[in-house]
Amino acid sequence: MLTRRQTMTGALSGMAAMSARRVCAAPSLAPLPCVMAHRGASALRPEHTLAAYARAIADGADYIEPDLVPTRDGVLVARHESLITDTTDVATRPEYATRLRTQTIDGVIRTGWFTTDFTLAELRTLRARERLPAIRTANTRYDGHFDIPTFQEIIDFVAAEAATCGRVVGLIPEIKNATHFRQLGFTPEETFLRTIAAHEYTRYCPLEVQSFEITPLRRLRGQVQAINPQARLMLLMGERTEHVPDTMGTATPLAFGDLMTPGGLRRVRDYADVIGPSNTDIIPRDADGAWGTPTSLIDDAHRAGLLVHSYTFRPENRFLPAQLRNDAGDNARNPQGSIAEIRRYLDMGLDGFFTDDPAIGRLALRD
Repeated sequence: MLTRRQTMTGALSGMAAMSARRVCAAPSLAPLPCVMAHRGASALRPEHTLAAYARAIADGADYIEPDLVPTRDGVLVARHESLITDTTDVATRPEYATRLRTQTIDGVIRTGWFTTDFTLAELRTLRARERLPAIRTANTRYDGHFDIPTFQEIIDFVAAEAATCGRVVGLIPEIKNATHFRQLGFTPEETFLRTIAAHEYTRYCPLEVQSFEITPLRRLRGQVQAINPQARLMLLMGERTEHVPDTMGTATPLAFGDLMTPGGLRRVRDYADVIGPSNTDIIPRDADGAWGTPTSLIDDAHRAGLLVHSYTFRPENRFLPAQLRNDAGDNARNPQGSIAEIRRYLDMGLDGFFTDDPAIGRLALRD
């Protein structure tokens, strides 16, 4: 006789299979595109909090995205980057004033407070804040309400939400700045693998692992799939003139533009299943923010056997192409403009997209 746990596991595994067929098929099978909650529903709640993830799941996101950085004691936590000056109240905490410092991450000089200077116990004393308070003023009412979740806590939370709402919710974690953290003595890829292997949910849920670097994807290739057979790897892409971080300072530095050519995309297929370009690498914008002539990046990627999941659709006027803005002001929400923007990309064959407002993403997929 099956135990309740075995019954639930079987039911969720079946849901996972159905979800995989819906959102994880090859481009030639024309699946329904994936809605990926960018740092949670970050247009509506402070990013990378359980509240942002909960709202994203309630609003229909197929995947939620935790960006992962280590603490001083090596625990992976969800922050957009190691620098936490703007997303926590650390600058108001006198006991941590002496930890203000400057360091270089991927060639960029940054000054502030960093997760790698705090143990998890110390990080627990901080509270999350809205990253864009001047734009998303409504989110500031949640400042101080939430702490910084660990990756393990996020997995448990998503598994509980999936069991509650009766559908599998995918995870699309980004391993941030892996080369930088390895130089500091951390092992982010190995820690990530141990974490997903230790949780039942991450052994079968839709899982897509992101990095802006090539080396971590090569390191993870095969190992992630040994834990979760349906898992995919995504190479995130910066602007065409930006250098791939782990090739900087080597004999053969690469710009992301080198990887966006048909030949470059075929080479990417050796270590990734998906590319994650910015929306402006698919449809460039001019100096006034207006759409220009679309590129062939989506079609070229599909010919190379790659899916395309682009970033990031945001509902405020200031982030929309000039053609779709209304006269309500730069910081005003413009759902209809955002829906129209997403639909143009979908018409070009986009396989999935990151959005700060998953409810709008679902509306864009309607019909």
